[in-house]
Amino acid sequence: MPTALAALTLVIVGVLLAVDVVPVAIGRRVHDILGALPLGLIAVAYLAHQTVLRPAPKEVLKTVLVAAAFLFWSANLVWPDPFVAMLFGDVAIALFVFDVFLVIIGWPPTPPDEGFGETSRDLAR
Repeated sequence: MPTALAALTLVIVGVLLAVDVVPVAIGRRVHDILGALPLGLIAVAYLAHQTVLRPAPKEVLKTVLVAAAFLFWSANLVWPDPFVAMLFGDVAIALFVFDVFLVIIGWPPTPPDEGFGETSRDLAR
């Protein structure tokens, strides 16, 4: 299911970009929905993907953080009240910035990639 949702998301992004390249009279509202839909869908696909992987609780928290950021961004594009839409956009920005901050400080710590032959002992040197 996550792969199918992600593929559908890519198709919608393709339609969105095609509409931008070859302007079609679809109206601003429909364009906003076409922009918001992939953001919401990829958030759901990412959550579904992570449930299949069964990450550690700290990784679940980061997954929810990123998915929430995408959902707030999506809502920002279609919310009718400009003030609330702006608030949703600001929340999305804050969540994305916080997520990157967590990456920069190394939280949660990720185990070494065993596929590259690294071990904890190798990293301690």
